[in-house]
Amino acid sequence: MSAWLVLVSWAVLYIPTFWGLAQGIWAQEEHSYGPVILAAALWLAWQDRSGLVSDPRTQRPVLGFSLVALAWLLYAVGRALDIMTLELGSQLPFVAGLLLMFWGTAGLRRFWLPLVLLVFVVPLPADIVAAVTAPLKSAVSTVAAEVLHRLGYPIARSGVILTIGPYQLFVADACAGLSSIFTLEAMGIIYMRLAGHLDGLRNTLLALLLVPVAFSANVIRVIVLVLVTYHFGDAVAQSSVHSFAGILLFAVATLLMLGVDSALGMLPRFRPRTATESSRLTTRPA
Repeated sequence: MSAWLVLVSWAVLYIPTFWGLAQGIWAQEEHSYGPVILAAALWLAWQDRSGLVSDPRTQRPVLGFSLVALAWLLYAVGRALDIMTLELGSQLPFVAGLLLMFWGTAGLRRFWLPLVLLVFVVPLPADIVAAVTAPLKSAVSTVAAEVLHRLGYPIARSGVILTIGPYQLFVADACAGLSSIFTLEAMGIIYMRLAGHLDGLRNTLLALLLVPVAFSANVIRVIVLVLVTYHFGDAVAQSSVHSFAGILLFAVATLLMLGVDSALGMLPRFRPRTATESSRLTTRPA
């Protein structure tokens, strides 16, 4: 019963917020990762629901209610002042507080992964997005132009504008990598869960390496769009090929992520031990 109470209370409070996002920034390409990550968080929470037992010994009602009260305050301020970061970010202490109230620290440990994914759903303030996106766009443009130049293509770069042959292409925010970094980090968290990696150091390294992986995937996306424009014209590049480039981005990023994880697994620190090696480590001389 308490699980349904948590779900219903969360839905009543935040479904209007999600509806507003669906009509607003989630309809933009650079923020389209939001509903995907939200769906993944809900799916993981549903998968983790079984076996959760309320234990009065681990419940933290005072701390839990304090977090819920803080969430109400953040939500009210964010809603009144139209600050989406506060309004949507309030769901983190809200859900954490309810977990502590009903299931205590055991519930918080069990649902930590969906909570982490909810962090990626919260839209960053516009100033932070602008500050991060500008250097990312410049770096993606620079690397893409350098690669194509070394391949012999007549390409020039001016800021984030690439000129190849008679065409000029503007590297937009969606191609800068910020949204794909967020999405790929969330995908990486889900992948770690499905892969069953228990080593904290390996998971941390993989999460950090996903940033250059996302950057590399975005460079490949820009290169593909530039080549399509140069060989087939701007009309073709702006058609369904542009959407295909977005799919290609995540396909390449996923393959790179799997490759990085496999490379980490080959390191002696993370390599699975054989039965013989394990027995040597556990056997002590008399």
